[in-house]
Amino acid sequence: MKSQQIRQTFLDFYKSKQHEVVASAPMVIKNDPTLMFVNAGMNPFKEYFLGINDSKYSRIADSQKCLRVSGKHNDLEEVGVDTYHHTMFEMLGNWSFGDYFKKEAIAWAWELLTEVFKIDKDCLYVTIFEGDTSENLERDTEAYDYWKEFIAEDRILNGNKKDNFWEMGDQGPCGPCSEIHVDIRTAEEKAAVDGASLVNADHPQVVEIWNLVFMQYNRMADGSLKNLPAQHVDTGMGFERLAMVMQGVQSNYDTDVFTPLIREIETITGHAYGKTEQEDIAIRVIADHVRAVSFSIADGQLPSNNGAGYVIRRILRRAIRYGFTYLNKKEPFIYMLVNTLSKQMGDAFPELKSQKNLILNVIKEEEQSFLRALDQGLVLLDSMIMATKSASQNIIDGNKAFELYDTYGFPIDLTALILREKGMELDEAGFEQPLLSQIQ
Repeated sequence: MKSQQIRQTFLDFYKSKQHEVVASAPMVIKNDPTLMFVNAGMNPFKEYFLGINDSKYSRIADSQKCLRVSGKHNDLEEVGVDTYHHTMFEMLGNWSFGDYFKKEAIAWAWELLTEVFKIDKDCLYVTIFEGDTSENLERDTEAYDYWKEFIAEDRILNGNKKDNFWEMGDQGPCGPCSEIHVDIRTAEEKAAVDGASLVNADHPQVVEIWNLVFMQYNRMADGSLKNLPAQHVDTGMGFERLAMVMQGVQSNYDTDVFTPLIREIETITGHAYGKTEQEDIAIRVIADHVRAVSFSIADGQLPSNNGAGYVIRRILRRAIRYGFTYLNKKEPFIYMLVNTLSKQMGDAFPELKSQKNLILNVIKEEEQSFLRALDQGLVLLDSMIMATKSASQNIIDGNKAFELYDTYGFPIDLTALILREKGMELDEAGFEQPLLSQIQ
């Protein structure tokens, strides 16, 4: 099943269950000081959970664009290095605001996965909240009893507060959750190691694909829990992971969510995916990052030197640097991928089509500017590394790193990344001293 069909099937299924299908909210947040970007599907509905406003609809379904590269959720340096971290991703969700609760949420999730998507039931495990005596919270036997109607009891696993009690933050709506995990290992691997032992163990082929959150408490300022006046359902399913399962591949990057971009990168650069580890990492980084940057620009956030704009600039510069170093691309080329992305995802997200020229021009201009700085900076950094090694040292002088940053505009996080790759360190305190002096 193609990714576009997977997304549409999810939305059509919940439309048949009387959900209002709504468009994704902008990924860029302009009116919430606690967040720069939407990092979870529930963010656009925060006011409904907090009781600030009432939703026009009691049931909603959507595919929400999310970005996780700053603050609590920051996996940027893992993106591309492994095959399952991303910056921008889609979160498929269904929501109930004071309407249905655990029974329907569980039954419909199982129906969609096993009857509509026809995922093998023997590949699935579910978790329920085991309770927490420190908070006087009991085991979620209600969810357990509902799950027993669909799945063998030895596949219903207890989960602790960290994994199976979802909280918006230090205060606010929260509640137990029930995760659905899928085991896509080979038959031989399954015979050797029981999948239940790999749930929530960071195994790349035994992964959570859906989290059903049952909002029933409010975390108060003093840390206590009070029952909410209404009970809500908040679910989030990773679209890219679901595509991996549905398309029978072992990596998100092997799905048609990413393969059109990867093929275009191969064509432009002349480097084939699947040949060398470093080139594969570079291609994955670029395929992932062009999505994040394009959607951010389409939603109104241009690259800049501060705040959310710097996050976007940093993502793009990381992609440029990987192309420069590992794919030998000394001229702008990432902007060329926007056409492929727009064709691939523009029907589901029309902003990619309407803002295509802006996205193209902004990315190209950023590439041209950074490539000039990159060319100069890498030569100087290489000289510093050679001089440091010649002196039998392993730490780059912070003042010299500051000069590279201040005079040539070479990002300090990029300096640190390159040094790590070469087994060296940065004198961070030595860098901070002239930086603070400059600010003061």
